[in-house]
Amino acid sequence: MPITNPHTVIIVAGPTAVGKTAFSIALARHFSTEIISADSRQCYREMKIGVARPADAELAEVPHHFIASHSVTEDLNAGYFERYALAKAAELFQHHPVVVMTGGTGLYIKAFCEGIDPMPEVPEKIRQAVIAEYETKGLIWLQQELKHRDPSFWAVAEQQNPQRLMRALEVLNATGKSILTFRTAKKTERNFRIVKAALELPKEQLHERIHQRVDAMMEEGLLDEVKSLLPHRSHNALQTVGYREIFDHLDGKIPLEEAIEQVKTNTRHYAKRQMTWFRKDAETQWYRPNEASLEKIIEQAAS
Repeated sequence: MPITNPHTVIIVAGPTAVGKTAFSIALARHFSTEIISADSRQCYREMKIGVARPADAELAEVPHHFIASHSVTEDLNAGYFERYALAKAAELFQHHPVVVMTGGTGLYIKAFCEGIDPMPEVPEKIRQAVIAEYETKGLIWLQQELKHRDPSFWAVAEQQNPQRLMRALEVLNATGKSILTFRTAKKTERNFRIVKAALELPKEQLHERIHQRVDAMMEEGLLDEVKSLLPHRSHNALQTVGYREIFDHLDGKIPLEEAIEQVKTNTRHYAKRQMTWFRKDAETQWYRPNEASLEKIIEQAAS
């Protein structure tokens, strides 16, 4: 089916383990195009198993961008991704009328679609101090700090998301101002069409897939992967589900079996936060990851 709009980005969002990779590859193959990943962790070369990076065979099917492209020592954020993805899309549009973007990092997708407010520079010393305190005192400490020191932010915060909370505390410590001060909510218009799709499954089925994925990660060598990353554990990239829990085990805080169960539990919570984020966008249409949905999205993109 011919494309009537000169340039279109099809976004395939949704929670972890829902099947975005296979679905996006099928879309990209239909349009003979390439994929830009919108995953804030799969971009790191050193992180493969714990972030469920697409298999080498999948990556070989369709060219992917922002996969294993950076080091965990680099401090990437949504602003960086916006610049990277816009430049990459413009490059791909020279040869492809359609580009597929897929991932579960809602803030990265939002930045690409709408732009993002520039945030103040945070000195590395302040960032590392926040990370160190979080690693020592945990999520409850982080929550209490923001609840008392930045109640306006706390009222609208993703209260179970340590990355977002640490970022807000870093800005507060660096500037003395709430991160809300720097948010204008002004949307930037893009010069290409965006089709937003998100995949979903019944909760029980998604949870089962998450559990199976975590078990597969352990069989593939997640423990050794995390061990290899111990020298880099203070970097923001590693303050994430699947790594924090194994670090706790390696520190002697919990048995391995408990760490695995925590990875499963925290991944389920993360998936719930992802669903909540994407459901806030009225422009996003929801689909099951099947052939019928694929045909509907192809038809929508081509109309």
